[in-house]
Amino acid sequence: MRKKVFVSGCYDMLHSGHVAFLEEAAKLGDLYVGLGSDKTIFELKGRQTINKDAERLYMVKALRCVKDAWISSGSGIMDFEKEVRELRPDIFFVNTDGYTPEKKAFCEKLGIELVVSHRVPEAGLPARSTTALRQECRIPYRVELCGGWLDQPSVNSLCPGSVIVMSIEPTMEFNDKSGMATSSRKKAIDLWQTQIPAGNREELARLLFCVDNPPGTQAISGSQDQLGLLLPGLNKLNYDNGYWPVSIESITDDTLLNYIAEHLYLVALPPRPSGYDVLSNTHINYDSARKLADATECCWQAIKAGNTRAWGDATRRCFEAQIEMYPAMQTKDMRAAIEEYRNQACGWKVTGCGGGGYWILISEKPIPNAIKVTPCHIN
Repeated sequence: MRKKVFVSGCYDMLHSGHVAFLEEAAKLGDLYVGLGSDKTIFELKGRQTINKDAERLYMVKALRCVKDAWISSGSGIMDFEKEVRELRPDIFFVNTDGYTPEKKAFCEKLGIELVVSHRVPEAGLPARSTTALRQECRIPYRVELCGGWLDQPSVNSLCPGSVIVMSIEPTMEFNDKSGMATSSRKKAIDLWQTQIPAGNREELARLLFCVDNPPGTQAISGSQDQLGLLLPGLNKLNYDNGYWPVSIESITDDTLLNYIAEHLYLVALPPRPSGYDVLSNTHINYDSARKLADATECCWQAIKAGNTRAWGDATRRCFEAQIEMYPAMQTKDMRAAIEEYRNQACGWKVTGCGGGGYWILISEKPIPNAIKVTPCHIN
C-alpha cells in the first residue's frame, strides 16, 4: 500500500521550482496538498496573492503528481492541522524555508515522518522561487545580531550601547512582522520601488526613518531598521541618549561577512499572536541595559576575531538581557527551541522584538533544516 504524503504551501505564481518540489514529494507516495488561504497568506506575508484561492487550487490539482488538494481551513503557519489530523499521512514533506520546531513537534505527536527537501531543481532548469519571479527587488532585509532595544532612548538613556545589524540579500521572502525590518522595507519599496538610489546611505536612512515615523507616531521605529536595510555589510550602531546613533562602525570585508554567513542560521517560529504587546510588564533599568550593552560589545569583538563560541555566548547573554527587560519577548515556542538546539548551537536569540519571527542560532557546525542568509557585501 502506497504511503500518504502531505505538503502545505502558498503556490502563488506556480513555477518550475514548485513543480520540482511537488514531484520530489510524490516520489515518496500519494501526494496531498494543503494550500494556504488568501487570508492566511496576507496575515503571514503582508501582501495579497497574485492568484486567488480558486485559481491556485485549480492549478495545483491539475498537476499529475498531485493526488488531491484543498484550501486549508486554519490560519497561520499551522493552518493545515485539521486536515492533516483527518488525512493521517505517513509523511509530511517540507522545504528548509517551511521547517519549524512546531511542525516537528506536531508530526512527532501524530507519528508522522517529517522529511525536509533542499530545493533541487529539475535537471537543466534554473532554481526558481516566487520571490525571484516577482518584480525584481534588490532592496535588502536586515537582521539584528545583537543589542536590539539599545536604539530606543528608554534604554540608551540609562546606559549607552550599540546595536549590531547586517543587511542581507532578498533571496527569500521573510514573514511579515517577523523582526526582519519588513515594515521599513515596505516603506523603502514605496519610496524607491526596486532599488536603493545613489547617494549617501546614512542620509537615505534618515529619510526612510522620517517616512517610517511621521509626526504624531506613538511608538517610534528604531533607526536600526532603516540603517540595517541601507548600510551594506555589518554595522555597529553606537547609541547614547537618542534615536539616532552618535557613530557607526562598518565592516564590508568579504572574508568576515562570509564567516558570519557560514555560522549564522535562522529557524522560523510561529507568528506573533493577535494582540501581542511586547511592552507589557517591562522591567527596564540600568543593570539590564548595561548587561545588554556589554554583551553587544563582546559580540562585536568576537565576530571580528572569528571566535564563534564567544560570539554565540554573547548572543545568548544579549537575549537573556533582553527578556530581563521585556519578558513578553519570550514565548513557549522559544523555550522549546532553546531545549532543542541547546546542544547544537553556541548561542541563540530571537529576531526583532520577539513574540514570533525567527530563531537566530550561532553554531560551529551546520544546523540541519535551518535557513541560510547572504550578506549584502557592497554599496
